[in-house]
Amino acid sequence: MAEIHVCSLALMPGTVERVQARSLLSLVGPGMKIERPEIVPPEQHLNLALSDIVAPMLGYVVPDEGHVRRLLDFLFNWDQRQPMVVHCFAGVSRSTAAAFIAACTLAPNANELALAAHIREMSPTATPNARLVALADDMLDREGRMNAAIAALGRGRDCYEGEPFMLNLKDWQK
Repeated sequence: MAEIHVCSLALMPGTVERVQARSLLSLVGPGMKIERPEIVPPEQHLNLALSDIVAPMLGYVVPDEGHVRRLLDFLFNWDQRQPMVVHCFAGVSRSTAAAFIAACTLAPNANELALAAHIREMSPTATPNARLVALADDMLDREGRMNAAIAALGRGRDCYEGEPFMLNLKDWQK
């Protein structure tokens, strides 16, 4: 199956139920409580508490290597037989970065520029968090290609809530 569904926090419970997801990746601010839908086993839910920033700011949690290492470990342990839902608060930046990172991780031969353009085509609001992508680019030895793809993508359309989308990794795992 290898489907990743990306959405906002508000749409997460309905998306999990609709697609019958068994894995859930939450990227929300520190202290934000996430109610895990019962259909998702506790061991299949990763909650990364980080702020949607790209540089350190007083009172915020900047994404770091530890966050990305936990994300990569979670991805490597996902069996891909059941869908995964990835969400952040608005479904615009942290979640789209995580979906891009997932595709680059699990489809290592995928062209980063084509993948980023595909994500933007599916969700005109997608604006992947550049810091998360930069850390993953380095950790995955992608030699700056992930960074370049996100930089070329630029900022998505302004919104309050991102347009949800589904990324089928089988399309990229060739």
